[in-house]
Amino acid sequence: MRKTFMGVRLRRLREERGLTQLALAKALEISPSYLNQLENNQRPLTVPVLLKINSAFGIDVQMFSDDDEARLIADLRDALSEVGPGGPVSLAEIRELATAMPAVGKALVGLHRRNRQMLERTEAMLSTLGDDKRAFTALAPPMPYEEVRDFFYGKGNHIPELDEAAERLYAEAGLAPGQVAAGLSAYLGRRHDVRIEFTEGEGTPKRRFDPRSRVIRLSPFLRPGQVAFQLATQIAFLEQRPVIDAVTAAAPLSSDEARNLARLGLAHYFAGALILPYGRFLAEAERLRYDIERLATRFGVGFETVCHRLSTLQRPAARGVPFFLIRVDRAGNISKRQSATDFHFSRVGGTCPLWNVYEAFSTPGKVLTQAARMPDGRAYLWIARTVSRNNGGFGTPAKTFAVALGCDIAHAGRLVYSKGLDLSDPDAAVPIGAGCKVCERAHCAQRAFPPIGRPIAVDENTSRPAPYSVA
Repeated sequence: MRKTFMGVRLRRLREERGLTQLALAKALEISPSYLNQLENNQRPLTVPVLLKINSAFGIDVQMFSDDDEARLIADLRDALSEVGPGGPVSLAEIRELATAMPAVGKALVGLHRRNRQMLERTEAMLSTLGDDKRAFTALAPPMPYEEVRDFFYGKGNHIPELDEAAERLYAEAGLAPGQVAAGLSAYLGRRHDVRIEFTEGEGTPKRRFDPRSRVIRLSPFLRPGQVAFQLATQIAFLEQRPVIDAVTAAAPLSSDEARNLARLGLAHYFAGALILPYGRFLAEAERLRYDIERLATRFGVGFETVCHRLSTLQRPAARGVPFFLIRVDRAGNISKRQSATDFHFSRVGGTCPLWNVYEAFSTPGKVLTQAARMPDGRAYLWIARTVSRNNGGFGTPAKTFAVALGCDIAHAGRLVYSKGLDLSDPDAAVPIGAGCKVCERAHCAQRAFPPIGRPIAVDENTSRPAPYSVA
């Protein structure tokens, strides 16, 4: 047993029993000075003393367990990771709290869990309110990235001033599909006297610009399409700063962090629009019936980049198919979601396991299609595939995500992915939902939680819970 200091817990035990130090020392058959040292963490708690505590008071020694402390530390790290502007709490401070004041630590964990539950319930209620939800946003202020996502959603995921500027620059720089990286490198040197260097080292970022030396340093692991995207992002900051700042200033964002995220998002939007210019890309997408892999080959970019661009083609005079995009990892964490339409992505309790975006992990690199129907009766066509990135050598874990692109079933005939699907049969669509905690499908075999506000009605005459019902 390693040295374990449990002074506060020992002192709490004495106070709960209404004992003096002298009385407790006598009960444990140790000297008062030794007990005083134990309570002040000057001496570690030993196994013989623990056994005497159990014998004298019938106390479960788990109260003094290292395992219990480790669990509390893990719970506290989770709870205190969301402390806000005060910054993260160090592990040393958390460990001290768990060791010295476990009751306070458990109270904090309990408060955090109740707060999470209330936020989930609030989000579930907001998801049913539509436009009336503005009056309730003070109950659950969004995170900065959620504010930025909602800002792009409010714009229909289309920023016309950046799209138009990107098309003009594409023509001015004499760029061509599949050769954008070389063209942008030459443009940066000619227009901004900027050089490109590829550097490798521990923790090397994808892109770093040194304004003094006029050098952009890129990771050597980037593919040509990624190089083009990083160079285009830097051009956005060099040339489109006034537009980006103006759009950000007009956005209803509540914090500097959200505004900084919005600026980066707008720079990325410009980069995508520059390497995949609106008119040329839309024409190819229509000609190829939105075949994502053929578009990726045609323009020399990746599958995910094409999906991103397809979700932004909403110019009033030349609209593409209105898509929505989502990116998830194996654990179900949603790292990207954007929509040009009113499709609802749940913020509560994950998404639906019947969605083909999760099935994609079992067939890496293969495009999966799915006709799916939501509880409100609306049907959608979904395309999903995994994307992987490995920027290191042997033994370095790769990043793997599943990317899904969806559209209303009314547009499915324009897509090559509608081949072989019976879009006219409503029963052929897979019934999915936005997430168990907001989904109303009572008899779903994959349900993990009851809908919020609808407890389980247990039927004692069957071997399983009865369908979820309104109390």
